[in-house]
Amino acid sequence: MKSSFIALSAAVIVAVSIVGMKKPDYVKNAMETFLPAGEEERTPPTSRLVPQQQAVTVNDAKPPVFQEIKRSAQPMLDTVVTAATASGVDESALRYFASRGDTARLQAEISRLKALYPDWVPPKDPLAVPQNADTQLEAMWQLYSQARYAEVRKAIAERQVSEPAWKPPADLIDRLNVAEARMRLINASDLKQYDTVVRLGSETPSLLTCSEVDVLWRVAEAFSQTDKVQRATDAYGYILTNCDNTAERLATVQKAAALLPSRNVEDLLAKEKTAPDGTMEFDSIRDDLARRFIAEANADGKIVVSPQYLSRVEQLAETRGLAADALLLGWYYLPRGNMENAEKWFRKARDKEDTASASQGLALTMIDRNDQLAAEDTMYRWRDDSKDAKAVYLAATANLLALEPPVPISADVLKRIAAEAIKSRDASTAQQFGWYARALNQPQTALQWFKTALNWKLDDEPSAYGLAVTYLQLEDMKSLAEIQRLWAGRSERIAKVGEVDEPVKTNGRQLPVPDGTVAVSRQARPAAVVDEIGERPAVDMVARPRAAAPVSRGCKSTINPQTLAPEAALTRGWCLMDMNRPMEAAASFEVGLLGSSAKTREDAAYGQSLAYLRAGLAGKAAVAAVKAPQNRKRALELQQSILADKAVAAFDGGRPREAILVLDQLKQLGPERTDLLSLRGYAYLKLKRYADARRVFEALAAIGNRDGQRGLGILYQIFNDKD
Repeated sequence: MKSSFIALSAAVIVAVSIVGMKKPDYVKNAMETFLPAGEEERTPPTSRLVPQQQAVTVNDAKPPVFQEIKRSAQPMLDTVVTAATASGVDESALRYFASRGDTARLQAEISRLKALYPDWVPPKDPLAVPQNADTQLEAMWQLYSQARYAEVRKAIAERQVSEPAWKPPADLIDRLNVAEARMRLINASDLKQYDTVVRLGSETPSLLTCSEVDVLWRVAEAFSQTDKVQRATDAYGYILTNCDNTAERLATVQKAAALLPSRNVEDLLAKEKTAPDGTMEFDSIRDDLARRFIAEANADGKIVVSPQYLSRVEQLAETRGLAADALLLGWYYLPRGNMENAEKWFRKARDKEDTASASQGLALTMIDRNDQLAAEDTMYRWRDDSKDAKAVYLAATANLLALEPPVPISADVLKRIAAEAIKSRDASTAQQFGWYARALNQPQTALQWFKTALNWKLDDEPSAYGLAVTYLQLEDMKSLAEIQRLWAGRSERIAKVGEVDEPVKTNGRQLPVPDGTVAVSRQARPAAVVDEIGERPAVDMVARPRAAAPVSRGCKSTINPQTLAPEAALTRGWCLMDMNRPMEAAASFEVGLLGSSAKTREDAAYGQSLAYLRAGLAGKAAVAAVKAPQNRKRALELQQSILADKAVAAFDGGRPREAILVLDQLKQLGPERTDLLSLRGYAYLKLKRYADARRVFEALAAIGNRDGQRGLGILYQIFNDKD
């Protein structure tokens, strides 16, 4: 601060020497408001704005540099030096302006002299003031009035050589110094030398007045560009507090809005004046300001725009129908989670002008509400417009393929999605193609897509998992073992693919969902039915694996199976199953497990597991299934049946959420049967997940399934009752 204060003092000494008085403390405080970078005063911010000897509250206080200046052309520094008498007043400039008939400058000079010398009385008829008798001085003033400052300096120097006793008027020298400082400041501003602008402003405070609004604008800009936002706000605020020129006030707000954060601009707007006709002076630019505030908030998600400005732009978008206004609103609401409003404004913008930005925003809202097919169609035209547009399109395609249950997709759309996935080498979409193919019971196609996804993204675990379960489905045990070896220690669920004793564990959902698709089976199977609309659905027992052993008819009587040989007990077990006596069959199969033949033990374990399933004891069925090794096909069949029973039991036990979790495990083992898909729909219904339930029932109804039609009827009644 020391070096700057010395520089400031030099400027102050000029004026003090003119009037011969000591500079008041608040002059120093006023000028320090404009100190350059690195020279901040060490006193609190309010102390630099409020004179130390004045009792002014902070709320009402205006910087003394702003308070003392009346709305005229007097320089700031001269204004605060007011103790001089009228003796020795330099009226040379006054006489010159009068002689030239320059009324505007004459009045400005009178105002300046009155502020500088309160005891001075201006002439009653300024135009009658006699012309200067000093023709050389007259010529100097003329050069000054023409902004030929270098020639003025030359004329002064030449006269001092020819007349050593002659001294130029102090007023002329002071004005010349200020004019040259103005030129240097403007030049530095034009060259974007902002530190120099701040320094020159602090050294020449007489430039910082209402008569020099352009200089004030430049100093404010310099503060802004050197990260002194509050100083810039103070400079603009000075103009709005003290200056009356309507055009300059309006331009001040416009300039401030282009440089300052919205919160600072709003502080400046509080200084707005009311016109005699009741209108507000900044009404003509409030629309642009509202747009600017929203645009700034769109660039910084932390900014919250005042409702009055949002309402203003919404009204503009409605009345003027500009796509740009609707886009501003859409991009404001989208990242703040207001999807309803975001979609509304993106649609309006797109209806007015279909652009990449409008389509991209609209597609994001569609993705959010799970309308992936519409999102893909919306973005397809604009997919190559930018990286962001491509990313939105591929997100829509991946999510479309991951929908549960899968939605019908036309061959043309599937073809173009595949082409874009290959062109972009997008592993997420390729992976979802794999799950989609599995859902449609096309395992060979699924393998190709999972392999493609892994080629593009070597660490894509969901694709590797897809390969594993598809190899199991195709009974390609060698390839399954290889993928398990490659992922050993990296994926627990890949390691467990094919195990019977524990259902496959899946990761939580992600977007796009790697394992979220199911297929509606086209085979006739028992289905869940609803006795009455609104009642809990009565779910039939799901289909069971059929017995694979010969059935004996000699099991009508009751005997102790322990008395039978293992092979005979096995045969009796199948007979009891045929007669629907599962608990007795389970006991016979227990004896069969003691057989010496591996095939007998395998069949006995398989039969006992089926018996417990038929009895509704899924837990015991799971234990029985591992009492003897099973071939892969049979093991998979048992695991599916065990999980199906658990899902039914959970639903019947009033635990629909658990039922859905079990069904999610089950769908990893193969396409979801229609009866279990129906169970899923009713579980969603119980949980009031109506959108999910609707998708399931619509998929069922599309293949003529009566249960799907009944489910849609229930949903229709529910929403009608709400209305």
